Order: sequence, then C-alpha cells, then structure tokens
Amino acid sequence: MGIPNVKRIRITRPDGGRTATLMAVVPKGTDIAAYAAEAAKRFDWKAYEESLKQQFKVRVGQQKQKKR
Repeated sequence: MGIPNVKRIRITRPDGGRTATLMAVVPKGTDIAAYAAEAAKRFDWKAYEESLKQQFKVRVGQQKQKKR
C-alpha cells in the first residue's frame, strides 16, 4: 500500500551530469516548481554519489569460505 499524495520530483545536478528523484508529500496549494528549485539547492550530491558507489560494489575474486 503506497503513501497517498506523494510527488516524484526529478532534479539534475548543477553541472548537468546526473539526475536524482526526490519523493515528497507536498501540502495542497504549494508551488511545486518553487519547492523543487529549493530542494535542488539543498540536495547533497556528494553523499548521493557515495551511496551509489556503495550500492554497486563489484566483487573481485573469491572470498574464503569458513569451515564449520
């Protein structure tokens, strides 16, 4: 079951390199364009890049198996 009234906002990095999707519950009557512009200024791109690197680590070689 999803959360009602969730808006998905796609923002781009200032240098145009990468995009990110923000999900937010925006109250009625709020200007979504202004909200997206303000959220894009506050977005932490460095932490976002680091989280993507940790998520897609490539394992090289084999790991030792523990004998029990």
